[in-house]
Amino acid sequence: MSKKKPNTNGTIAQNKKARHNYILTDKFEAGLELQGWEVKSIRAGKVNLSDAYVVFTKGEAYLMDCQIQPLNQASSHVVCDPDRHKKLLLKTRELEKLSGSVDRQGMSILATVMYWKKCWVKVEIHLGKGKHEHDKRDAIKDRDWARDKERMMKHAS
Repeated sequence: MSKKKPNTNGTIAQNKKARHNYILTDKFEAGLELQGWEVKSIRAGKVNLSDAYVVFTKGEAYLMDCQIQPLNQASSHVVCDPDRHKKLLLKTRELEKLSGSVDRQGMSILATVMYWKKCWVKVEIHLGKGKHEHDKRDAIKDRDWARDKERMMKHAS
């Protein structure tokens, strides 16, 4: 019988592909409007944030493609939709800045991290611009060079 250790830093899920596929600029913290079964599933760690992004509908921001799998013990009278669009709770000024960047500059809004803040579930979202294949290769080359440089400096001293 193995017990899963509770996460000490509060991180629930991460989107690691976002940093590889996008150049991330501005960071925002948003709350989520969740249902009871979703909170229980999040506590159990049944969240997939890998393809999550944000869209605007009627002046409100919604988190799309964030899958929260229902628990097997979920009540039979509650309809559990794992692909439900979750409303993001942002201030009006933040909504205007995000929607303006998407409309004018053609940027995307990506969810990168979902975490606990006290008893609330928060999502870290970033404005991002898609990387081209050569940008990804440059980033890998720079990272490898930094690692090699550290090794040389360590052996030189």
